[in-house]
Amino acid sequence: MNIENLTYDAVEFLREIISIPSISFMEGEVSKFIVWRLQEYGLPAAAVGNNVIVRNENFDPDKKTFMLNAHIDTVQASDEYSFDPCKPDYEKVREIFGYEKEDIVCGLGSNDDGASVVSLCSAFRYFYGRELPFNLLLVLSCEEERSGPGGMTWIWEHFNEIPGMENADRPDWAIVGEPTGMKAATSERGLLVIDAEAEGVSGHAANGTGVNALYIAVDDILKLRGYEFSKVSPTMGEVRLNVTQIEAGTAHNVIPDKCHFVVDIRPTEMYDNQEILDALQSICKSRLRARNLKNKSSATRPGSPLLECVEALGLETYSSPTTSDWLRIGCDAIKMGPGDSARSHKKNEYVMVSEIAGAIRIYIDFIEKFMTITG
Repeated sequence: MNIENLTYDAVEFLREIISIPSISFMEGEVSKFIVWRLQEYGLPAAAVGNNVIVRNENFDPDKKTFMLNAHIDTVQASDEYSFDPCKPDYEKVREIFGYEKEDIVCGLGSNDDGASVVSLCSAFRYFYGRELPFNLLLVLSCEEERSGPGGMTWIWEHFNEIPGMENADRPDWAIVGEPTGMKAATSERGLLVIDAEAEGVSGHAANGTGVNALYIAVDDILKLRGYEFSKVSPTMGEVRLNVTQIEAGTAHNVIPDKCHFVVDIRPTEMYDNQEILDALQSICKSRLRARNLKNKSSATRPGSPLLECVEALGLETYSSPTTSDWLRIGCDAIKMGPGDSARSHKKNEYVMVSEIAGAIRIYIDFIEKFMTITG
């Protein structure tokens, strides 16, 4: 099967996926459709919850496994869309972007992460019946946008409960498909969100009584703003910290006894999230509580055959500021997919047909080169 045929199928497949709403935790219908479509292509796709799993034809539990992963869920559509986010009017699209329908795919999830889904499916189809030195495993996961428990988290923790995987080891390598412009992200920052609460004593503002929780919070925010993380990642640089929300007070004449603020932290591989939380709590009077300690940073293993393959193909590398399902897996990986992260979660989302065609070609070249490196 050539690139042109694969691209044509991929574009039509993507338009079909976009037409089915698939907001996180509501992916049931799109999951069923994807299974059906892949089965129409002759692939033994199966639903595991709302995830879609496909093994290559000659899957051997004694071989190592290369996982191709992308996510099928989307965020809620922006109210600012200029067209129906699930059924775009391509006359309107042409007015906005200047492209004909055959050149562009628009709609919610087209860029993030539908283009990666259909491109990886195409690459998987290309290799499906071939004898490979490793297994290929296609995993299309749900709940990625909301860090849900039923997506890649469940897959990784319950891998041997997946039909056909009872005697198989977890994947050894992975490509995580996300809109990177087909640059290879060899690291990505984690995410640590902290809810902080300062406690004071309420009083009447006119009497000068009470302990102002807002002032306690401001003092802590200044400490956080000036805090320097001593360990600097050679690939990602310094840990990034920003206070992004603050809330206090009930009336203009009442000293607030509580003040809540939110801290957004993007860790590197130099720290685990608990270590960061403990360090910041030691300098703050406010009580700090992490929403989730599991959203770790990720980095491709030094000396990895994935890095060797990236270099051999001359692919550009970078460190990604955004998180993905990479943080939920425990194997060697890179993040790479068609599209542009800057288009994600915005109105009038789109991806170019040429980007999908290029991604399919690069994925195929990557797997073929990986065969020579690991075989």
